[in-house]
Order: sequence, then structure tokens, then C-alpha cells
Amino acid sequence: MRLTLLRRAVHAIIMGPPGSGKGTVSSRIIRDFDMQHLSSGDLLRAEIAEESKYRIVYTARRAHGVRAKQYIEEGKLVPDALVVELVLSQIQKISTNTSWLLDGFPRTIEQAKELSKKEKLDCVINLDVPFNTIRERLSGRWTHLSSGRVYNDGFNPPKVPGVDDITGEPLVQRNDDKPETVQKRLETYQLQTAPLLDFYGEKGLLHSYSGTKTDEIWPKVKEFLNSIMPQGNRSRL
Repeated sequence: MRLTLLRRAVHAIIMGPPGSGKGTVSSRIIRDFDMQHLSSGDLLRAEIAEESKYRIVYTARRAHGVRAKQYIEEGKLVPDALVVELVLSQIQKISTNTSWLLDGFPRTIEQAKELSKKEKLDCVINLDVPFNTIRERLSGRWTHLSSGRVYNDGFNPPKVPGVDDITGEPLVQRNDDKPETVQKRLETYQLQTAPLLDFYGEKGLLHSYSGTKTDEIWPKVKEFLNSIMPQGNRSRL
């Protein structure tokens, strides 16, 4: 008689400075493992899109969208209260037996404490990429604004320079990818987000992986997840 293992959801966070490759590593995690990906950036972009769509009817939603857009365009962090409310509302919609991966949240100790009140974490994956590497990487980053798809001249270029692979629409360099904004974002990360490494380290949840290329870091992350993910939580490759 063959026994079926009970499925246990794994709750994880992926961390790292802006431009460290969180999006790329996250896409590989959800490709190779049965996890639901929640990106705070994607959620905020959706909020902004909804603000534009319903700017007349949903005045409260519009206020959130306008505020989020302003902070993002200035390269600043969106206020804790707005982000916490948005992310936790999405987590609560996920089935209790479904694993999930948070990308870009929490970014502050306050956000982390609010998350810990509501959800139990299994691990925090930290991408340890030098700031100099990130500055060089982001200077070549281009975005398809309507979808959020990101390309990079150095390691993930579009098939046709300056054009989105799927729609053929033009790519742009977002304000928060320009050198002066990148420096401000890194300084903000160092001040507000880096202390989370100590916070989660003290809880025994932190797993850091160093490198200058995503292809160097990814095998280490994959090996770790293979070691903690129940067989029933892995996708069939």
C-alpha cells in the first residue's frame, strides 16, 4: 500500500537590495516549485492601475493609488500601513495548504512585526549582491511599463533592442533605474531594510547566498529549497 504524504505549506520571503535579482530568482522558484508568488511591486502596480480605471467611483482606492505612484516614481518606499494592508489582504486569499513566496515585503522592521503577528514563516532567502554590481546592472535595465516585464542589456536583453519581446511596444528606463535614483534607493535600503537581516537572523530563519550573477546564486537557492520542501509541494519537472 502506497502512503500519501500530507502536504504542508511552506511560507518564505526573498530579500535583497533593489536590482539584486529577486524577480528573476522568484520566477525560477515558482517555475520549479509549487509556490504562489506575491510581489509587493506587482501589487502596487495593480493598485495604481485600478486607481486609473476607477478614479471617479472608488475615491479611497484612488487615494492609495495616487500615493503609491508618487512614492515609487521618487524612488522612495511606500508607507508601511499602505503596504501591510495590501499584502496581508492578498495572503489571506491563499489556501492554507498552498506555499507562498513574498518578494519585496517586508522592507522594514515594523512591516516584519506586523507580518509575524498574522503569519508563520519557514525561511527568509537573502540575495547578497554587492552594491557596485547593482549600480552597473540597473544602468542597463529597461522596462515594459504596462506589463512590468524587465530586461537588461547585460544578461537578459530583449530580442530587439528597445522593444518588448511579446508586444513589440517600446521599452523605457524608469526613473527609479536612473543612477541618481538608484543611489538613493540603495541608501534607503541600507538604512531601513538591511536591519531585517539581523531581525530574521536572530529568529534562525535567515539563509544568505552571495554572488554577482543570478546564475551563481540560483543553484544554491534551489538546493536549499529542495532540502526543505515536502515532495508534495514541488512541481513536476
